Amino acid sequence: MKYAVLAGRILFSLIFLIGGLGHFSAQSIGYAASQGVPIASFIVPVSGVIAIIGSLSVITGYKAKLGAWLLVIFIIPVTLSLHRFWNIPDPMMKQMDMVMFLKNIGLLGGALFIAFFGAGPLSIDQRAESPALA
Repeated sequence: MKYAVLAGRILFSLIFLIGGLGHFSAQSIGYAASQGVPIASFIVPVSGVIAIIGSLSVITGYKAKLGAWLLVIFIIPVTLSLHRFWNIPDPMMKQMDMVMFLKNIGLLGGALFIAFFGAGPLSIDQRAESPALA
């Protein structure tokens, strides 16, 4: 089961790691600006750094609770500012944005689990807590 927890941490975090890397592109910054994000040329790259650091923390299990809180800090404003499906008139686009909103709500739940329970087995945090297992 310990490998399942490690796989879960990796799979959960990949979306933030890969997505965070995209936050440095002109396309991502432009999209955020078009959605009303203020000073998007600053905020979007900073949010990318937060997502990358949080994801690496959770993947490695190093200070995973803090990393998960970074992901919470990332998810909430991104979800509320970029996935406002209730404002979209086109039914197909509304449905797609609602799916993205709900995906983020699910990811928020996962981040809160990690923020509470920590990284679990096969993590740097666990090794620090139990040096005999190292």
